[in-house]
Order: sequence, then structure tokens, then C-alpha cells
Amino acid sequence: MTTTRKRKGSDLTSDAASSLSSLRQQGKIPQKKTKKHFHFDLWFCLTVQNWILDFGRPIVMIILPLEWFPLNRPSAGDYFHMVYNVITPFLLLKLIERSPRMLPRSAVFLCIITFVMGASIHLVGDSINHRLILSGYQLHLSVRENPIIKDLKPASLIDSFELLYYYDEHLGHLMWYIPFFLILFIYFAGCFTDVQDHKTVPLSGWLLLCPSALYYWYLVTEGQITELFLLTILAMVTMVIHQYRKGLSPDSNGTFLLYSFCFTLILVAVWMGFLWNDPVLRTKYPGVLYVPEPWSFYTLHVKETH
Repeated sequence: MTTTRKRKGSDLTSDAASSLSSLRQQGKIPQKKTKKHFHFDLWFCLTVQNWILDFGRPIVMIILPLEWFPLNRPSAGDYFHMVYNVITPFLLLKLIERSPRMLPRSAVFLCIITFVMGASIHLVGDSINHRLILSGYQLHLSVRENPIIKDLKPASLIDSFELLYYYDEHLGHLMWYIPFFLILFIYFAGCFTDVQDHKTVPLSGWLLLCPSALYYWYLVTEGQITELFLLTILAMVTMVIHQYRKGLSPDSNGTFLLYSFCFTLILVAVWMGFLWNDPVLRTKYPGVLYVPEPWSFYTLHVKETH
């Protein structure tokens, strides 16, 4: 009898739970609203590690004595890149975990795997590329036009260096940045809330806006991913318009990300206008979307004057 009563009790409990779940799905019983806070800790960590581990990589290689890192061993910048390849995917996953909505996990995991693979390809190519710079390689010139490469014998060696450049500047960048921006867009898609519940970006977010946007400017220009960046902004704006018609708007985290990208777009436009009439850089970066790399500008106009 006791066993039978326990079974009946458990059946009643499960029936009540399923009925409650069904009523919640139908909207007859309101679900508990979770407070949506601004993720200052994650945005701050992303911004700081991006500036130190990504932007700081080539700088630390210039500052530290060459004797500390022989040319046939990884440099300090390479170690920075290795740490970046571990910390950035972790922070992106933590950002996805805090999304107020359930996001497609398979798509997120696939993006993370591709991101790590692309960043690792770039690590190898970029490491060798910076060794070449120490030997006289000039970034504002193409591979075949560089003085230290154009006279190599046999000539097939030049093809090998062009392959290295392709892995570094094209394939590595695409496999690195496409999943990076796709993850941010997936996160942004889950940041919408009712218009009446909309919260503005807090002061801490506004303080992070400039350094965050400035880093994304560096990412877009140095990574040569202007088209990808423009597509990402277009998709975000389109989603905002679409969701607004449903009575939804971005929360503080989504607004921060959107504002950061909009400010980045302004910085890229200013950069293009500043170097619009540079004849040397125009030769290396032909086309309508003329966006020179900052380090090409450095080797052409800054390095020679110091």
C-alpha cells in the first residue's frame, strides 16, 4: 500500500508540473522575469585582452630585445597570440552563456572551433611574417615587389612566400574573423527585450565604448575585413528594425555592441579619408573600399622617420 501511494503521489506531482509548464507556454501563467544586467566584467575583459594580446603583439616584439627571442624560436608576440587563442573563445562562450535567450549551441560550437583553427593558422603565418620584417620586409609592398624576396633563387621560393602570405592575410583572417563576428551577431540576436523594459547603457558601458570601438577599428583595418564588418552592421540594423516592429528593442548589452560597431564605422571612414590620396598605399590597396592597414602605414611613413 505504501509503495502504491508513493507511485500515485509521484504521478500527481509530474502531472501538476506538466500542466503548469503547459499553462506557462500558453501564457496563462506569467514566467519569472530574470534581471538583465550589463555584463561589464565580460566586456571589460574582452576589451583589455584584445588590446594587450592582439594589438600589443607586434608592439612587444619591437620593444623587447631580439636576443631574448632567437629568430628560430617563438617570439613574445607569438606567446601573446597563443594566450589570445585560449582566452578569447572562453570569453565568447561565457558571453553566450549569459544571453537572456537560448541560442543555437551547435552553431556556436562550430564557430568557436573554426575561430580557434583560423587564429592558429594566423599565428604561424604572422610569426614568420614578423621575422621577415626584422630582415627588411616592407609591409606596404606586395610579396613579389619586396627587395628581400624578388631576387630569390629558385623563383619557386617566391610562390612559397605568397602561399604563406595567403594563409596569414586571407585564409587565416577569414577563418578567424567570420566566426568571431558571427558569434557576436548570434549573441546580439538574443539581446532583445520588451520596449518598456528597455535599459540604457550604464556609465561603465560608455567608458568602455571608445576603447572597444577603437580596437574594432584596428581589427577591421589591419584584418582587411571591411566587407565582413559592413555586412555585420547591416544585419544588426536590419534585426533591430525587424524586432522593433514586434515591440522589442536591444537591452543594454545589445545597445553597447551596436554603438561600438557604429562608432567603429565612423573611425574607419575617417581613416579612409585621411589616406585617400596616398599614392603608394593606393597601389597596394586598389578598389572602392580603400582601407589601408595601420602597420603598412607605419612601415611606410613612421618607421623611416625614426
